[in-house]
Amino acid sequence: AGESGKSTIVKQMKIIHEGGFTSEDNKQYKPVVYSNTIQSLVAIIRAMGTLSIPFGDNERESDAKMVLDVIARMEDTEPFTEELLAAMKRLWVDSGVQECLGRANEYQLNDSAKYFLDDLDRLGAKDYMPTEQDILRTRVKTTGIVEVHFSFKNLNFKLFDVGGQRSERKKWIHCFEDVTAIIFCVAMSEYDQVLHEDETTNRMQESLKLFDSICNNKWFTETSIILFLNKKDLFEEKIKKSPLSNMFP
Repeated sequence: AGESGKSTIVKQMKIIHEGGFTSEDNKQYKPVVYSNTIQSLVAIIRAMGTLSIPFGDNERESDAKMVLDVIARMEDTEPFTEELLAAMKRLWVDSGVQECLGRANEYQLNDSAKYFLDDLDRLGAKDYMPTEQDILRTRVKTTGIVEVHFSFKNLNFKLFDVGGQRSERKKWIHCFEDVTAIIFCVAMSEYDQVLHEDETTNRMQESLKLFDSICNNKWFTETSIILFLNKKDLFEEKIKKSPLSNMFP
């Protein structure tokens, strides 16, 4: 399903089996890091309005307007100006913003929001270049089918990364009758979140439903299916404050 970490696994295969990312790859990910970071902060700011969470300091209103204006001008892939960076740093330490972050399961927020926003000084440096970990943490919605080739122990592998949202599935589900195996990714941390495309549907319930449909699909009767439980680190943190029984009594 969407945002289960499929594309991150593909990136990890590139690191392990293809020598990692080139300096040109790193440069190409800079705009993605900038956009992911500012879009995450904007998601929190907008959710504060929806959840009626005020800023801890009223002066943060003007900082929020500056950040929202960057999105309105479609400049979110640009390096941060000094003024913007200072505003983002003030917002990030605001008590209202942090309270809203703690309620992230109630709205749509990138898993890597805290990772990037905790490191604004580094991301805002003039000589900033994405690290391997930064690239693994970036989020770009997969559309269509992305194919990756690599070799391991004299065997050639083809790995297909597909879009997980409902609108993407009809593009690929019938294309893979001859594949050797399906790696079905499930984000363990999403048990208390809802879908982007349907905010009435729990993400874990959607994954269970999709897994059942793939296991029983006529195209995959001879195909090995590997269940990959992903985002264990996020799950371990979340389960401490959001009991599984709240969603699955």
